[in-house]
Amino acid sequence: MALTKIWRFADWVLKLETSQSVPMYEMECTSCDETSEVAEEPGGPQDWALKHAGRTHHKLFRAVHTCFFHAVPKTVRE
Repeated sequence: MALTKIWRFADWVLKLETSQSVPMYEMECTSCDETSEVAEEPGGPQDWALKHAGRTHHKLFRAVHTCFFHAVPKTVRE
């Protein structure tokens, strides 16, 4: 008979996911809630914010940087 142990109170850590996903960047105008397109590099959204500021005189933007993490049980070596 096989025994299975369940550790309900194990410590967990977050590991950055880099094998299948890349960070995503976006800019949001805090004055009118318009947003840039999502891009894999920050340059495009930053350019959008500067053009938007020039067109509208809106001056405050929120940068959104999205990356993904896996929750995994902590090993003794960590």
